[in-house]
Amino acid sequence: MDPEPSQALSVNQCIELVAQKLAAANLHYGHGAIDAQSEALWIVSKQLDVSPTEALDLLDQDISAEQQRISLAIAEERIASRKPLAYILGEAWLMGVPFFCSEQSIVPRSWIAELIVDGSLEPWLPADGKALDLCTGNGSLAILLALSCPDIHVSACDISLPALSVAARNVDRHSLNSQVELLEGDLWDALPEPNEDNLFDLIICNPPYVNAQSMNALPAEYHAEPSLALAGGEDGMDLIRKIIAQAPDYLSERSAILIEIGNEYENFKKAFPQIPVIWMEVSAGEEQVLLIQAEDLR
Repeated sequence: MDPEPSQALSVNQCIELVAQKLAAANLHYGHGAIDAQSEALWIVSKQLDVSPTEALDLLDQDISAEQQRISLAIAEERIASRKPLAYILGEAWLMGVPFFCSEQSIVPRSWIAELIVDGSLEPWLPADGKALDLCTGNGSLAILLALSCPDIHVSACDISLPALSVAARNVDRHSLNSQVELLEGDLWDALPEPNEDNLFDLIICNPPYVNAQSMNALPAEYHAEPSLALAGGEDGMDLIRKIIAQAPDYLSERSAILIEIGNEYENFKKAFPQIPVIWMEVSAGEEQVLLIQAEDLR
């Protein structure tokens, strides 16, 4: 039986209480948290007005009855709605950076974020260089690029105006309006005609890539997100074909394009057997994110 909210609890005890409630509800994770324990930490940290990482230093501290009550109410909403927690809280964390989050775009998450933060992409990001985040959604990857490399200019585009409105809030939140430019349009249509002055040193892209069969099998949490940002056609490669076909027009001489494909490794290999690919190692393995050098697309 749950203790009354008036019962004094530590932060750690409150996290455990919330985690037990979530774990008993057969939820699905993957939207910024990997399991019930990490979602519980996220819920409670929000009540403490600190990041989930900072909350780990406060585990022995007392938590107020009101904070307990709200934490449990959020857990109940998460269970009842089956929506990603980020939508309920209006915020998500990616690589320790906070982002405004709403149902107008998918929840910030990408293996590419790891490569940005650990410096793996710096060989393709010269000082005063130009980067493009294609299919930017909420703008999180473009913002991480700008924060990691303050001397580059980042263009970020998306077909969805609602998603770009979320991205604009995030760019403003991190005071990056002079460094990050948002553009609306369907893939390359968002950009001016390519010429030698508007080529990119690095293009990153986390496109819709979920194949049709997998889309049908996704749990409720994923169906709460815009399908436009997830569905990649029968083999998941519909947009990736368009991206790769025109990428050479927008890449400078010694540049590269980095694409996340998730669990579509086999479908990618079937679709593009002729393209030399560098598979980038991320925490999910070596078949999730690929890099293609400009010279191998020409």
